[in-house]
Amino acid sequence: DHVVHGYQAVIDWDRVDEGKIRAVVEINVELDRETGYEEVADQIAKFPAVDALHLVSGDYDFAVEVLGETMQDVSQFISEQVAPMPEVTQTVTHYIMETYKDGGVRFEDGDDDDRLSVSP
Repeated sequence: DHVVHGYQAVIDWDRVDEGKIRAVVEINVELDRETGYEEVADQIAKFPAVDALHLVSGDYDFAVEVLGETMQDVSQFISEQVAPMPEVTQTVTHYIMETYKDGGVRFEDGDDDDRLSVSP
């Protein structure tokens, strides 16, 4: 029952002219008696900029994958939408500089192209 929740194409944004900025955001939260991880996750997951959301072990509580048009868009989303949430105590944003593997698909380096370049 409900084993497959969806499927998607894995896009190599570096090869697309209109690439997106991808970031991983670490989020720490402080919970109270009325609010648990599920409630906070539900709030964060509703944002369209959130591509993936994980409850994790370690130094922070959530790892969130965020997509934006620019680094400023991602930064603005975090500072205006996520950070002001009452449960959020800290965020740390890591911008993805290069993707080598995503969704189980390994991206090949474009420098390995064996074709000869043709000049007019």
